[in-house]
Amino acid sequence: MVKGSKTLKIALDKQGSYLGMEKGCFIVKDNQGDTKRYPLFEKEIGSVILQSGNCVSTGALASLGFWDVDVLITTQRGRPVAMLRSLDNDDHVSTRIQQYEALKDGRGLEIAKLLVLAKIEGQNRVLSKYGLRQFDNSNITRIKNVDSTDLGKVRNILSTYEAHCSEFYFEQVF
Repeated sequence: MVKGSKTLKIALDKQGSYLGMEKGCFIVKDNQGDTKRYPLFEKEIGSVILQSGNCVSTGALASLGFWDVDVLITTQRGRPVAMLRSLDNDDHVSTRIQQYEALKDGRGLEIAKLLVLAKIEGQNRVLSKYGLRQFDNSNITRIKNVDSTDLGKVRNILSTYEAHCSEFYFEQVF
């Protein structure tokens, strides 16, 4: 359990723990038999992390969804594998709107170019570290100069440059 600014994170990260509901409270029982209660109506719970090897009741999952509490499911080693969110959660809508607006005002093109350039820069660092031949600056200059309002054309151009650079990179490495 981690307490932060008005939110509480419940983490079942030790094998054999149980998360359930009882009399308007979430209950967490650990493998030693100790029980902690979290009143549902205080609305302090911001997220729940469920690590493989623990149990959770479907009633608790339904309540977490109803109260818009995100549930992250991880492997034994803590690797995230799934996220449960309320069906009413519409955070993705505002993100999608921002993505569409980025396409219209040119930010999308700049972001796409930066992603490709960052990948090439990272590959160049690896090549430099091992004394291998690096990309010439003409590829980087061409990527920086890509300018079009046709999204399909931009995607094809950037993908082609990225593919050529990756091919060159792997030829050097292997």
